[in-house]
Amino acid sequence: MPILIFVLLALVLLAWLRLAWRWREGKAAAVTGILDVPRRYLVDVHAVVARRPAASRMHSLTAGGLVAGSAIALTGRFPLLASLCFLVGLVGAWLARLRRLPSTPPHLTGGRFTALPLWLGAYMLGGAIAVFDGPFRLPGLVLAAAGGVALVAQTVRGPMRHALAGLVSLAAPARPERFAGLSTDLRPANDLGMARRGDFTWNRLASFDACVQCGRCEQACPAHAAGQTLNPKRFIQDLVAAQASRPIIGAAIQPDALWACTTCRACVHECPMLIEHVDAIVDLRRHQTMQLGAIPDGAVRPLSELRYADDPGGRPLAARIDFAAGLNLPVLQEGGETDLLFWLGEGAYDLRYGRTLRALLQLLHLAGARFACLGAEERDCGDLARRLGDEATFRRLAEANITTLSRRRFTRIVTADPHALHVLRREYPAFGGSWTVLHHTELLDELIQAGQLHPRPMHERMLAYHDPCYLARYNGQVDAPRRLLDAIATSRVEMPRHGLGAMC
Repeated sequence: MPILIFVLLALVLLAWLRLAWRWREGKAAAVTGILDVPRRYLVDVHAVVARRPAASRMHSLTAGGLVAGSAIALTGRFPLLASLCFLVGLVGAWLARLRRLPSTPPHLTGGRFTALPLWLGAYMLGGAIAVFDGPFRLPGLVLAAAGGVALVAQTVRGPMRHALAGLVSLAAPARPERFAGLSTDLRPANDLGMARRGDFTWNRLASFDACVQCGRCEQACPAHAAGQTLNPKRFIQDLVAAQASRPIIGAAIQPDALWACTTCRACVHECPMLIEHVDAIVDLRRHQTMQLGAIPDGAVRPLSELRYADDPGGRPLAARIDFAAGLNLPVLQEGGETDLLFWLGEGAYDLRYGRTLRALLQLLHLAGARFACLGAEERDCGDLARRLGDEATFRRLAEANITTLSRRRFTRIVTADPHALHVLRREYPAFGGSWTVLHHTELLDELIQAGQLHPRPMHERMLAYHDPCYLARYNGQVDAPRRLLDAIATSRVEMPRHGLGAMC
C-alpha cells in the first residue's frame, strides 16, 4: 500500500505541474500564506461549507477519510486505524453519491462528477482492505489503484482539479485581507481592464480552477433567478475554458452575461472555494467600457451624465435638497463645522426615497442632533461608474468629493444609501478619504440606546426586513435595522433569505 500511495502522489505532483503550466500565462503575484493554508482550509473554507450541514458532513468524511487513511497507510503501520479512516471516507463517498439520487439536481454538475463517488469509493474500500496482510490484499490493492488512478486523472480537467487548485489559491489568495475580516472593496485599478486570460494574475487563474461546480453561486444569484443569461458557475467555468489567444468576452462569455451581474456578492458569499466572481466581472467590464466603449444601451446615458453632470440622471446638483422643502436642512459651507454630515445620495431625487429622508430629518431634529448636508457640493459618489467599469469617472468623482469633504469639519458621516455608505467607508480611503461612516439605521439605533429617541411600539403589527446587499454582505450590518424594528413592532418575521444571505 505505501508504494501505491507514493506512485499516486507522484502522479498528483505531475498533474499539479500541468495545472501550474496553464497558470504561467497569468501575471505575477505573490505567495503570501503557505503556512496559513491549514487554518484557511479548516476554518475559513469549512465555515462556508458548514452552512449546508449535509454537504459539510459529506465533505468532512470524504476528505478526512482519504487524507488520514492515506497518510497512515503511507507509514506502513497501524493498519486497523488506517482501515477505519478509509471506511469513514467510504461513508463520505456514499453520501456524495446520495446527493445525485435518484437524479442529479439542476444546480449540481453531472458528467464526470457523477462517477466521482464511484472512484472515491473504490479507492477507500480498496485501501481499507489492502492495509492488511492476507488473501484479500492483492484485490484490495487493485481496487485502490483503479480508484486512485481514476481520481488522479480527474485532477487536471475533472472534479478533483479543485483540490489542487484550491490549495494553491489558499496559499496565494487574490484577497489575503479576506482572511483577516470583511474585505469587499474594489481596489484602485491602474489598467484598462482584463481582455484575455493572461491579463489576470496567475493566482486568480488558479482560483478559477478551484471551482468545484457545487452550484451554490448559481442558487444564490438573483440575476440567474430572474432568468438572465448570467450563471456564475458557468461564468467561472467559461473563464477556465477560455483560450489564451482570444478575448474572453464574445468568445468564451457573452456580453449579456457580463452585464447582468448586480455585483451583490451573493455568489462570493456562498462560494466554499472563496472565489471572487465580482472582482473578475468588474475587471472584464472595465476593458469593455474604457477600452472598447462596448457598454449596454441602458448604461450609455447614466455614464455620460456622470461624466459631464456628476449625476447619473443629469439632474442639477442643487436640486438634491428639494425633498426637504419646509424642513430645516442646514448646508455645511466650506470651512464650516458640524457633528453629523448628512450624505443624501442619488435617492434624494426620488419621491418615495425623499419621504424616507424627510422622516429621518425629523427624527434627527427630535433627537437634538447637530447635522448638515453638502447641498449642491455633493456629487454622485461614483459607485455606479465603478461597477460599470468606468474607473476614470469614479476616480474623478471620488477625488472631487474627498476634496470637498476635506474642506469641512465634522465628526461622522451618516447616509441612508447603502451604496454610498460602502464607497465612502471602504473605497474612498484608498484615495485619501477616511472617515467614520454610519448607515442611518446604525445612527437611529444609537440614538435610541442613548435615550435621545423614544419609539412607541405599533401593536399587532407584523414586519419583515429586506437586507440591502451593500449594507449586509458588503458591510456586515444586519443587527441595527432589526433592533429598530423590534423597538416599534410587536412581531418581526424573517424572509427565507435574510441577513448575509439576503436576495439582492
